[in-house]
Amino acid sequence: MKKLTSDDISGNLKGDLFIQSYQKKPVIDGVEIIEIKKFSVEDGTFEELVRINEKGCLESVPEFQIKQINRSEILPGAIKAWHIHLNQEDIWYVSPNDHMILGLWDVRESSATKDVKMRIVMGGGSSKLVLIPRGVAHGVVNVSNKKGTVIYFVNQQYNIQDPDEYRLPWDKAGADFWTMEKG
Repeated sequence: MKKLTSDDISGNLKGDLFIQSYQKKPVIDGVEIIEIKKFSVEDGTFEELVRINEKGCLESVPEFQIKQINRSEILPGAIKAWHIHLNQEDIWYVSPNDHMILGLWDVRESSATKDVKMRIVMGGGSSKLVLIPRGVAHGVVNVSNKKGTVIYFVNQQYNIQDPDEYRLPWDKAGADFWTMEKG
């Protein structure tokens, strides 16, 4: 077979050709992605989400002591963003049966990865935990056509008198940030 070049592509499409990049994208300083093993057996599946040591800390993130576990239900197409904690870290989990995109944005002034943005597919058949450091803005979009659930572990208890939750407008990083990539 004869090898083709871009000159062999229809003239009205040549200007639209591009090569998709599969290079590793930058990771925000302090973000950790912990893959969870999923065991499939004859009668279903099993996943061990976390192990907690005798100090109440996660074995996979030994400096993270759980103070509260929360659950948030996200409607199809809903965007919950942006929020920031100054004194709290989060660890997020989404079931492999759901499909969401976790958005992260490093807004820490002195960070080596200041202004780096990340999109992490959560669920979609895989299981992972994502550690979100304090000062990293975060949010989520449910790209599924059904309700989805986020379980998140935090190392500070919520205090209604002195909340450590600051918000930015959902579209502050651009409304297209939350749009599912097509192509």
